[in-house]
Amino acid sequence: MTLARRAGRVSSTLLLAAGVLFGALLVLPALAGWERYVIVSGSMTGTYDRGSLVLDEVVPVASLRVGDVITYRPPAGAGPSGLVTHRISAISAGPRGERVFRTRGDANRVADPWTFTLRAPRQARVRAGIPYAGYAVVALSRRDVRLLVVGLPATLIALSSLAGLWRTAGLEAAGARS
Repeated sequence: MTLARRAGRVSSTLLLAAGVLFGALLVLPALAGWERYVIVSGSMTGTYDRGSLVLDEVVPVASLRVGDVITYRPPAGAGPSGLVTHRISAISAGPRGERVFRTRGDANRVADPWTFTLRAPRQARVRAGIPYAGYAVVALSRRDVRLLVVGLPATLIALSSLAGLWRTAGLEAAGARS
């Protein structure tokens, strides 16, 4: 076997293994009931840096404690328009006995300026974080990247199959002439 052929097989095996691993990273947490979120700001730097993928388990709100990191939507008008992943810095009782939460990003010097209640009975709490994996998830949300990720290997497989058929047909033709 030539060196080029061996290198091609090794690289294709490594690419396949990386693809299977990444696919498992995306599918297995969902099968376990976990949710995926990408960290898009630097407010949790040091714990979950920008571009990290956090995996959240959905737990009863009653089980949340100070120190837990949760992914939630801040109250309307609070500032951020999307989801926020921050650490619970305080839990207090509201006027009707409800739990009122205050959060803070680990890289922020002060707590978030808003407080909020969680109306749903369950809430996403961070279970694990994977550095840089969020960049791949964000890239895969783009149609052109998905087409490249699927189309390029499919094209290479088709070309390899055609080359094998061409080679086999050539050998058969040479054998018929002899």
